[in-house]
Amino acid sequence: MDVSFATTAASADRDNEDFFGAGPRVAVLLDGAGTPAGADDGCSHGVAWFARQLGFRCLAGAGTNEDLPLADVLGEAIEEVARLHAGTCDLAHPGSPSSTVMLIRQKSNVLEYLVLADSVLVVSGDAGTTAITDDREATFADRYRPSLDVLGEAGERHDGAVKTFVEALRDYRNREGGFWVATADPAAAAQALTGHFKSEEAKVVALLSDGASRPIDRFGLATWDQAVTELQSEGPGEWLRTVRRAELDDPHAQRWPRTKVHDDATAAIAIPNWS
Repeated sequence: MDVSFATTAASADRDNEDFFGAGPRVAVLLDGAGTPAGADDGCSHGVAWFARQLGFRCLAGAGTNEDLPLADVLGEAIEEVARLHAGTCDLAHPGSPSSTVMLIRQKSNVLEYLVLADSVLVVSGDAGTTAITDDREATFADRYRPSLDVLGEAGERHDGAVKTFVEALRDYRNREGGFWVATADPAAAAQALTGHFKSEEAKVVALLSDGASRPIDRFGLATWDQAVTELQSEGPGEWLRTVRRAELDDPHAQRWPRTKVHDDATAAIAIPNWS
């Protein structure tokens, strides 16, 4: 695959909690779930560490064992990372570091995919453009939307609303009838969306963390087709600059209510080599 990507942190004073990696036939994107100010997560390592450790293992597992289903790749990677810090951290804590996971693997004449949680995979080919995301979390987030009315305000009220919102969602995380993310439980891998596209259906593939998909699914400023075209023609770096310009046009999150004015954002474009 021919792959290019760009990533940018939400702010200069926080670690970028996204992770992207690629090999000759594999690409992986993770979007770690940040812990709001004042909230405990039971882990001494942090979300960025968790996303990196899990991302490295997903990339290695998918690339070295092409016969292993991607859900099994993710399950094994989750287990390995859990063993790394089980002795020092409280992995049963409801705020334990978590991440979305998106994996693609080119194999003979198909492109396999796995999507867990709300990053977006966009696949374009002869059959048109398809966007795949796991939107189960959004179902529960909408229940607490009233608490977001103050998110455009700075200060303690804003921070308190974000903390309340995140902690409320923890009650539904990794449970039957709730939503699923990668944490310390490998059972979450079986809940991922998986499938494949034929070669003619997957000529161009875009991977977007939810911080990079905002112009389409949050702001309504572009379509998935337009995103793929711009990523190919202008590159992922320019796409992320477009994201930041849009956010700066709404600096108090009033036009587009959101928990963060800026989010970590990662965009990648992959062109499979089907010859």
